[in-house]
Amino acid sequence: MGSVPGPAAGTTDAQTTPTPPPDAVGRGNGGAVPAPPGHVALIMDGNGRWAMARGLPRAAGHSAGAEAVRRCVHAAISRGVGYLTLYAFSSENWRRTPDEVADLTSLLRYYLRHKVAELSREGVRIRIIGDLSRFDDDVRAEAKRAEDVTAGNRRLTLVLALSYGGRADIMQAARHVALAVRDGALDPERLDEALFGRFLLTADLPDPDLIIRTSGECRLSNFLLWQSAYAELVFLDTLWPDFNEQHFDAALDVFARRERRFGARPSL
Repeated sequence: MGSVPGPAAGTTDAQTTPTPPPDAVGRGNGGAVPAPPGHVALIMDGNGRWAMARGLPRAAGHSAGAEAVRRCVHAAISRGVGYLTLYAFSSENWRRTPDEVADLTSLLRYYLRHKVAELSREGVRIRIIGDLSRFDDDVRAEAKRAEDVTAGNRRLTLVLALSYGGRADIMQAARHVALAVRDGALDPERLDEALFGRFLLTADLPDPDLIIRTSGECRLSNFLLWQSAYAELVFLDTLWPDFNEQHFDAALDVFARRERRFGARPSL
């Protein structure tokens, strides 16, 4: 059996403990522009329905959705968001037809090969989470290259969740914890939420402050289940290919008006 990965180097308990944003007035209310959420995560839903409504193949919806990703990244940068996580390919997406899976992986391969340099010039660091073993060798190689090429950038960390599932993430963390206990590397009495979080695929990332889902669906669909415990959830009726900076701002407005108490009593 291979070595058991322990907590990610350089992580601290503070990285897994949410902290409320400073008080602020929402956009357009005559007050100061509020501080943005530090970490925004998106469930990008509606590509197929967008294409169907236009009599187009589903592949056209995925291509249009890729353009929405570009708009979203630029919006995050311009609004000062530090982390942006995109649910780009879920573990359940492998159940789709072989043709659609091929379309999705082909689009992913194209963007990893041809768009990383542009993102790097904008100061974007790419992080990838998920079970990449299910992708072809060339996709895995491009994913690693994207992370390596952009590793020094600090303007925005763009996290791509590829072949990712929240339950699988928790399960792999539990296995690693069990192995660490078995091997004497971890005292089970020391295990708490913060330490467990270091075994997740997101160990070096802060938990999301805001999760946005498009297309009118109101569920997480196995996305960042542990990490979303205190996230604010915003559901938009907009189909993902139509998502733009105005929709991004609308979600930030909702977030700014929410009171995040993390279990404490509401302020008076």
